[in-house]
Amino acid sequence: MGVKKHNRAEELKKARKKIYYAKLNNCPTSPRKMRLAAGLIRGINIENALHILKNSSLEASIRLRKLLLSAIANWQNKNEGVRMEDKNLFVKEIAIDSARQLKRLRTAPHGRAHRIRKRSNHVTLIIDSKTID
Repeated sequence: MGVKKHNRAEELKKARKKIYYAKLNNCPTSPRKMRLAAGLIRGINIENALHILKNSSLEASIRLRKLLLSAIANWQNKNEGVRMEDKNLFVKEIAIDSARQLKRLRTAPHGRAHRIRKRSNHVTLIIDSKTID
């Protein structure tokens, strides 16, 4: 039983080496706003995605563009000597999960207070190649 588990762990380790990703934790933008920007680039070629994010008016697109550049740099570190243009990279997956909420109080009429929830999120961006190695 231990040998099977060890072999499975080795297979997972090899599979993880072929995944190129970048993560952004505790980004101070609401997940709903970040998902709007993420929907623009999901499944698109990285060059087109960079242009879309650069010209987008959404504030979340600035952070997503930096994250995409980080994922590209991670790909280049694992694939030294390989041209990015030849591999035809695209945004394979982008996941936005809600993170912690900062709870604040705002004054309201008649001595009351309303709760303000300042939301943040975690973003995971995975890029992949359309060409088969």
